[in-house]
Amino acid sequence: MKKSLMLYLFILAILMNVFTYMFYSKEVKFEKDRYEKTTKKLRDSINLVSGKLAEANYFSLDYNENAQNYFDNSASGGKIIQYEKLIPVVTEKLMDLNANPNGNPYTGQDKIGANKFIINKVKVLNHRWIIADYSDGEIWGEVLLKYFVNDDESISFEVNQSLLYQK
Repeated sequence: MKKSLMLYLFILAILMNVFTYMFYSKEVKFEKDRYEKTTKKLRDSINLVSGKLAEANYFSLDYNENAQNYFDNSASGGKIIQYEKLIPVVTEKLMDLNANPNGNPYTGQDKIGANKFIINKVKVLNHRWIIADYSDGEIWGEVLLKYFVNDDESISFEVNQSLLYQK
């Protein structure tokens, strides 16, 4: 009886080891497959987002070599203007005009009611154009601006077109 009990326990232990081995080997394969699927899906998502970002930045001074070359006047004896430093300066100059009591004059809109129009967001498109979003808290709009870097390194703006959205 003692021998048969030991035999049964030995067979039971072997069966448990075989089932445990099979379970963990299948689990590892399952986890590996799941990891590969997730990694592939994430790579596809990253590629899609990278493509959309590249498409969105097509009209940006940061990625437009022709517009960047416009500021390289070393061949004609002029000064070299670094576009990396120019973008924040242009943005800051335009945003500083929000302090005007009648609103930012480059929104292309006069003050309507009690609130003034101020520029919220600015994107420098190339060596000549800026697009900006503005609002007075209730009414929103967009403006297309021309900007010029003068010889004395001052920046001047000109409203090209302004659009005011309906409420």
